[in-house]
Amino acid sequence: MTAEKNLRGVLRSEVDRSVSRDNIIIVDSLNSIKGYRYELWCLARAAGIRYCVLFCDAEETQCKKWNEQRREKCEATYDDAIFEDLIRRFEKPDRRNRWDSPLFELFPYKDGIQKSSAAISARFSEANSLYELDRATQEVINVVVEAQSQSIGGPLNGISLSQELPTLNMSRSVGLPELRRLRRTFIKLTGQTSLSGPPPPSDAESAKRMFVDYLNRELGTA
Repeated sequence: MTAEKNLRGVLRSEVDRSVSRDNIIIVDSLNSIKGYRYELWCLARAAGIRYCVLFCDAEETQCKKWNEQRREKCEATYDDAIFEDLIRRFEKPDRRNRWDSPLFELFPYKDGIQKSSAAISARFSEANSLYELDRATQEVINVVVEAQSQSIGGPLNGISLSQELPTLNMSRSVGLPELRRLRRTFIKLTGQTSLSGPPPPSDAESAKRMFVDYLNRELGTA
């Protein structure tokens, strides 16, 4: 138990040192304790990056069979007592938990991976849409902040992000906390709409256009 706890600490430290917007971090470990998955989620959240859980949902009997097959080949295996202890303490991911979402599940069996590609594809598509929405709205916020810093507190009308996007009109200076609040509200509203309608925009330009329209409506009545 002590060695296992120490190993989790080493992995967490490595993730903390490596995590950034420029890296894709894959923590290929058991990650079987929900409290540990929560710690990893907190690291990703603090760094402002996307996070997901990939769960290989294998049956206990199949796992035992794989362990025995490795033992027969003189490969590294789990001792029977350790194997039973891991099974007993395993805490299955639950997509209702923030630290287990988005959750992608694979079902490996002796004949390969269970055919659930359609569901998996849909989940990945939704995750990609949310990623594009998050990234695109942050880019809009960055442009607004930069434009305001150059205007030295004066009124801002006609902020242009590109020729393809509508102009953002602001009659007053808007602080970063308010911009962040508007961004969070927009993302939340877009996600709620996608539950009963089309998914969030999957490309950056569409996401930016929707966000600029939203800002024009909100700030135009402020």
